[in-house]
Amino acid sequence: MFLKIHRSPDGGDIVAVCDRELINTTLRTETMTIMITESFYGSCPATEAEVTEALKRAGNINLIGERSVSVAAGLGLVDRSCCIMIGKIPHAQVYLL
Repeated sequence: MFLKIHRSPDGGDIVAVCDRELINTTLRTETMTIMITESFYGSCPATEAEVTEALKRAGNINLIGERSVSVAAGLGLVDRSCCIMIGKIPHAQVYLL
């Protein structure tokens, strides 16, 4: 997986996680296009343990890919039935208040 934490001065950091094979690809449906870029999801691979720790501290999460969503689901942060499916690829955004 790839992990990037976008730091915000107001503390509203965004944790972005994507599956390794999806980086630098574009997913399309009839109604949407999602570009999965290094600038948003990062360029350095992260372990599942690193992703888990980042997700535990996150208030705003963006996930794309089966493994990425599975890690968040295992932590109780995502209900898989609420994911947007882009073909067979799950995508979720989480905002914890």
